[in-house]
Amino acid sequence: MSFWNEFSHPIIGLSPMDDVTDAVNRKLVSLIHKPDTLMTEFVNVEGLSRGATKMLTGFYYDHIERPIIAQIYGTELDSFYAVALICCELGFDGIDINMGCPAKKVAHRGAGAGLISTPDHAQKIISIVKKAIEDYANGKTLAEANIRNKICNEIQVMQKKFPHMKGKRKSIPVSVKTRVGCDSDCTNSWIPSLLECGIDALTLHGRTLKQGYTGLADWDIIGKSAQIVKNHSPHTIFLGNGDIQTKSEAIEKTNQYAIDGVLIGRASFGNPWVFSGYIPTEEDRKKTALMHSQLFESIFPESPFFIMRKHLGWYIKDFVGAKEMRNKLMLSNSAAEVEAIIFG
Repeated sequence: MSFWNEFSHPIIGLSPMDDVTDAVNRKLVSLIHKPDTLMTEFVNVEGLSRGATKMLTGFYYDHIERPIIAQIYGTELDSFYAVALICCELGFDGIDINMGCPAKKVAHRGAGAGLISTPDHAQKIISIVKKAIEDYANGKTLAEANIRNKICNEIQVMQKKFPHMKGKRKSIPVSVKTRVGCDSDCTNSWIPSLLECGIDALTLHGRTLKQGYTGLADWDIIGKSAQIVKNHSPHTIFLGNGDIQTKSEAIEKTNQYAIDGVLIGRASFGNPWVFSGYIPTEEDRKKTALMHSQLFESIFPESPFFIMRKHLGWYIKDFVGAKEMRNKLMLSNSAAEVEAIIFG
């Protein structure tokens, strides 16, 4: 039995979001009120398998995030195999395959939501990831898989710095995050094709690839899909995703549509309290903006601080005098400057 089956329901997790849910964001959220599940930003399997060591920073995680899931995306089977082995070696509790990203640079080359139009290939990807997991559990090493030396060396450096990022020779669950279709709802065929592969969990975003993030998520399709999952694979955990703003709404959706839980995405921007239902005060938000900045400098000391600025803007949204404060924060270059601007 995987960790997916050990949660009390409803499961409420943080949705993985590119350029948002990095190691800093996830640790901050976990310190405020830990969601049931956390996933990394998606990491490209082709780039990493070809030796792009910088991509390994996308896999940083803190022990308090467990169970922590590595999310990966791409199209090449050999690359999925290699990166799944890497995820196992880094001690992840699960692997999620992104089949839902609508970004043109991803979907137009057949990855992310682009895989919805090639279900046979999507099945092959799931199968090769599961094979890599089993091979690792049975003792296969990264060297035996011909993974590049510079990747192996960098992993050793990471594990020396973060001892908790060390794999155990065991099987871990595979999940998929996807959408309802490309141009229209195709869940009647798409979801059964995924379930045939024996995935442990499935998250469905209630929009099509064509919609991107426009319009509203269609929760009626999510509810219909929950029944498909129940009929085809009753032990598969099924989560809905799209437009959930509060914890109470998350609970309401799980009851209304008979699903196991939800992932919350954009409602968490500047609001890590969304998983607890607590309504933060202005002081809470200021203190947490500073805490987030300090964590960023601690975890990514060599990264440019401008990466933090969007988060700062989200924290101080709707404050009295927020426009002036935001303008200053958008020029900040350190946690010390953030403290001076917010509390000075």
